[in-house]
Amino acid sequence: MALLDDLAAVVGAGQVLTGPDAARYARDWMGRYHGAPLAVVRPGSTAEVSACVRLAAAAGVPVVPIGGNTGLVGGTMTDGGLMVSQERMNRIRALRRDARLVVAEAGVVLQRIHEAAEAEGLYFPLWFGARGSAMLGGALSTNAGGSNVLRYGSTRGLCLGLEVVLANGRVLDLMSELHKDNSGYDLKQLFIGAEGTLGIVTAAVMKLVPKPLAHATACVSARSLPQALGLLNRMQEATGGRVEAFEFMPRSYSERLAAVRPDLGLPFAAVPEVTILIEAATTVAEEAAPDATGGVPLVARLEQVLAAMLEEGLIEDAVVARSEAQRRRMWERREAAAEICVGLEPAVECDVCVPVDRVADFLDRAEARLKALDQGFRSLTVAHLGDGNLHYSAFPSRDDAALKEAAMEVVEDVVQELGGSFSAEHGIGLSKLSSMRRRKDPVALEVMRAVKAALDPKGVMNPGKVVP
Repeated sequence: MALLDDLAAVVGAGQVLTGPDAARYARDWMGRYHGAPLAVVRPGSTAEVSACVRLAAAAGVPVVPIGGNTGLVGGTMTDGGLMVSQERMNRIRALRRDARLVVAEAGVVLQRIHEAAEAEGLYFPLWFGARGSAMLGGALSTNAGGSNVLRYGSTRGLCLGLEVVLANGRVLDLMSELHKDNSGYDLKQLFIGAEGTLGIVTAAVMKLVPKPLAHATACVSARSLPQALGLLNRMQEATGGRVEAFEFMPRSYSERLAAVRPDLGLPFAAVPEVTILIEAATTVAEEAAPDATGGVPLVARLEQVLAAMLEEGLIEDAVVARSEAQRRRMWERREAAAEICVGLEPAVECDVCVPVDRVADFLDRAEARLKALDQGFRSLTVAHLGDGNLHYSAFPSRDDAALKEAAMEVVEDVVQELGGSFSAEHGIGLSKLSSMRRRKDPVALEVMRAVKAALDPKGVMNPGKVVP
């Protein structure tokens, strides 16, 4: 109680939540993880975060940051810890058009950054389905990727600077706006992807890019993944690397989508084995301006590539978006992925990455071995095919912890054989701890533990996550 009183003195009594008031923070949005925090504190500034962390550290109470709570790996769960919500730290401190950067606090919802950038003729290329609720701090803490990694990179590649509250409450100011700074270790990289285990990110400097003047978007059906992959390479060559997204939806995904969200429809009358959503974008006026017939040159370029591949028999059909509404509908089908998985249990969620040209190998091997493990096994996949990232959900025939762990190991085996990673963009949290223990290089784990011990010697920052 003394700690809660001290916290209330820092942030105000109304910003320290307990009991039923804290309930909505204590479960993840998928309903798979449930915690019991001591309290939820909602600081409104970096100074208040610092004071709260100092108080918790002095009391020996674990500190767990939480943003939009859109995570999938249990990274914010705690029993008895102090949850530090960043929802009130939601200010965009600056947006500098000429420098093409934005300075924002960790609690800013990504969509607000998108809107602020667009108002200045710019674009924030961190784009994924949960952008309407996910916060910048969470995206940084998990090194989120999304659909545009192919062209712009992950959160790590978009970040110029960070502000972090350390385990002892001190504020580490790494808020550089520089693209080049070789003055020692790049410390900000330690905190990106660390899921709050080394400190709490309170603000960041993020890159912006010119707003696209036109998009060329299409849904393509193909018989196989290797054939579809040729489309990516051809379109990259034809547009000078302007492809931003290349998303893969297999038959099982399309069938589930049709069952759960019939209002979204499907792009083809018959469900193909492979559906690809491809999108290119341009900031070059000549490629975006309609010609005398009303056609957009970038769209025409995509149509030429698709026509050639149709003639060669490498794809079966294609539908090109003719309006922004049609483009949005194509993206709605892809971004419904998390929604259509709700209710499918028991589940083994795998967020893996393999070399782009080995995605088909991964699916073939994983499916065969999981069937051998459990004849009743089913799967649902959607993938950022352009960067080799698959969101692969395996559904065993029974809710058996040993069977689910065995299924996870099967997937890990295949990933390792193909030179991939068992974690691509969702983070480690709680759900991937066993994978870290089994698959992470032992020397790397030793170094990670040494870093953790140096920055958080008392082990109070989001304990039990990331490092087994």
